[in-house]
Amino acid sequence: MSSPTVTLTGDPLTIEQVEAVARRGSSVALGPAARARVESSRAALEGATARGLTLYGVNTGFGSLARARIADDDLREVQRNLLRSHAAGVGEPLPTDTVRAMLLLLAASLSRGRSGVRPVVVERVIDLLNAHVTPVVPSVGSVGASGDLAPLAHAALVLIGEGEARPSTGGAAVPGAEALRAAGLEPIALAAKEGLALINGTHLMAARAALVLADLDRVLAAAHSAAAMSIDACRGTDAFLDERVHEARGQAGQIESAARLAALIEGSRIVPSHLHNDPRVQDPYSLRCAPVALGAAMDQIAHTRAVVERELGAVTDNPLVFDDAGDGGRLVVSAGNFHGMPLAVALDALTIAVAPIAAFAERRVYYILAASDSENPLNPHLSPRPGLHSGLMIAQYTAAACVNEIATLAAPASVVNVPTSAGMEDVNSFGPRSAAQARRAVDLCTTVVAIELLCAAEALEYQRPLRSGDGVEAAHAVVRSAVPRLTADRPPGPDIEAIAGLIRDGRFSG
Repeated sequence: MSSPTVTLTGDPLTIEQVEAVARRGSSVALGPAARARVESSRAALEGATARGLTLYGVNTGFGSLARARIADDDLREVQRNLLRSHAAGVGEPLPTDTVRAMLLLLAASLSRGRSGVRPVVVERVIDLLNAHVTPVVPSVGSVGASGDLAPLAHAALVLIGEGEARPSTGGAAVPGAEALRAAGLEPIALAAKEGLALINGTHLMAARAALVLADLDRVLAAAHSAAAMSIDACRGTDAFLDERVHEARGQAGQIESAARLAALIEGSRIVPSHLHNDPRVQDPYSLRCAPVALGAAMDQIAHTRAVVERELGAVTDNPLVFDDAGDGGRLVVSAGNFHGMPLAVALDALTIAVAPIAAFAERRVYYILAASDSENPLNPHLSPRPGLHSGLMIAQYTAAACVNEIATLAAPASVVNVPTSAGMEDVNSFGPRSAAQARRAVDLCTTVVAIELLCAAEALEYQRPLRSGDGVEAAHAVVRSAVPRLTADRPPGPDIEAIAGLIRDGRFSG
């Protein structure tokens, strides 16, 4: 069943709407009030140019060429040339869902009536989405300051019948004009300001951020399920989940995480089975401090989400048109809303927040596979017959490799500056790199959590016939729906990938 149509009203998009369009093919429409705002903005801009005003990006060059005045007869050509010259991206093409999300955010920003474009421009972007024509957009080229110029230029070329796109029928990329014809669409002839408005925004980095956050919600749920399962798989205590402990510290994420873990393990018969005469005083940090680490990540994720949600309601074009400026107000204002630093800093922090989720999960995997606790009789590496079978030994190596790479990704992209445009753009955000690093980190973290679920589910079998809490048992059943118990050595890779797929599908409700 298709998702409801997403109507652009000028209000902020939600992350759920972005994902619906990007991944589930929801259609998009331009609301009547938004159309009226776009028309009014365009009329105001045309009135300003008719009065002979010099306006950046409308009748001037761009960047360090802004002092060059463009003749009226060349205003259309300069917009077309802008798209061609700025399509300088290289590298592997961006995934289809990322490009679709980027186009949606572009259309939403334009629909807010501050960019001075004609309604037909917004409608043509929407047409690409509804026809499932996906521009081919190289992944490398944006410095995240004057908007995501190169990626958006590659996408906008298709609107004018150039560039490359994947047609609605699927298959290999074809010339943009061919993709439009196959979808029954016509190329658009851009008017003054419209080329700049199409490429001068934070739409790529914001799109990637929205999709990363959607996925990270599912990873967090699975990480809680995995951590709770590991508590019983390791015959640990649940004493550290006492709500009074976490209220004493007062960190919101920690309090929530502890509550989620406690709910998952509630009703366990494994915990009381070793409650008495157990010589262990405390569990390792990876168990005992799990709500602290997960909670710290959750607090930072919440901050990044707030930044991204604000960006989903933003206009990040330049210059902006204020047709309601009133007497004495500036009609057209050149400023810097296109700069990606708010997103870049938040995404860099997000990647740092992902690191402990993966690191703690890997340490629990190590603890389970080491089988070093005499109070919890597990086979080393969960091998069915140690020596003859190696069990899940190398799964921990994979988790360690993922954790190491996440650590390298946690080096912030936003703190390194390389100026562009002959020094006019002298401080860049590199937010697209921050977004790419966050994307990779979340994918790697998904793998590590999948490995913990694989190992914890296997170790839980050793506790039978005792059962864990209902939440843990439900998660165990989800794992077993895709991966059977280990009775002899088999390649763990497909099992890890299968569980990672369950995580991405949101099958864990931790």
